[in-house]
Amino acid sequence: MPTVETVRGPVDVDALGPTLAHEHIIIMEPEMEQNYGRLWGAPYWDEEARVADAIAKLRRLRDLGVRTLVDPTVPGLGRWIPRVQRINEGVDLNIVVATGVYAFIELPKFLQYRSDDDLTALWVREIREGIDDTGVKAAFLKCAVEEYGMIGHVPRIFRTVADASNETGAPIMVHTNAPHRMGLVALETLTGHGVDPRRIVIAHAGDSNDLGYLREMAQSGCWLGFDRFNIPHFNPDADRIRTLSALCAEGYAGQAHLGHDAACFMDFMVENPPFANERPDYTHIHREILPQLLEAGVTQEQIDQMLVDNPRRFLAGEPPR
Repeated sequence: MPTVETVRGPVDVDALGPTLAHEHIIIMEPEMEQNYGRLWGAPYWDEEARVADAIAKLRRLRDLGVRTLVDPTVPGLGRWIPRVQRINEGVDLNIVVATGVYAFIELPKFLQYRSDDDLTALWVREIREGIDDTGVKAAFLKCAVEEYGMIGHVPRIFRTVADASNETGAPIMVHTNAPHRMGLVALETLTGHGVDPRRIVIAHAGDSNDLGYLREMAQSGCWLGFDRFNIPHFNPDADRIRTLSALCAEGYAGQAHLGHDAACFMDFMVENPPFANERPDYTHIHREILPQLLEAGVTQEQIDQMLVDNPRRFLAGEPPR
């Protein structure tokens, strides 16, 4: 039986179970904490307290029946696998991690002065051998294109991620800006480098209610990320539910991934007024969204498809149904 790499090692794909397909655990850039950690008085980061808090939040998610969490935290978002390993020791959950880089314009200096072949080799190493010396292998790749488009180092990132995907067979998750229809740009770029669209998930597709845009991407065969429930400033839940329900009625449930894009801690929210009312919560979909989807006409079979079968197929390298 095919397996998927997780923080605790390979897991049979059929054992992944109910899966949230886009969640972070900790977003915390060490350089920011080192320079601004006491800007507002008491330090905002306490390793022991944050690890304990993460374990408690993930246990609540596990108690709801979720078995797997897909975490696309890569360099640029503060990925640190030893911390994730420590958290995972405290909760019986499959955590799937990524390689790649999160950058809208410019690569970090450590990476930008290396050749494209070096970058591809790094992504491949993290998939085949492991991340640094942790022994944890990435199961997918992550890159990003924002409203600015294919500028700066972004084309290099997409080219090297595509090359790594083509070499290893690992699927790709792309952060996109839905209002600027960047999912289509991401698809055009990655498929132009030879990536099968059925190996690509367009993250944050659910920020859009433009059914034409969503249909155009879905018709390519890619996966669509409905992964920001409970983040109203991108798109209110009521609109997300109407849009997803409409797509399910049209037969696209087999291409949708569900998630919150939540985290136990996000450093950019600290003392930041625009995020003062944000309450990331991994349990929101199960408590609030699934009942509303059923009321809107989505079937239980379609919900099971989106929560179990679709992420399993994506991680196993199988195409959407």
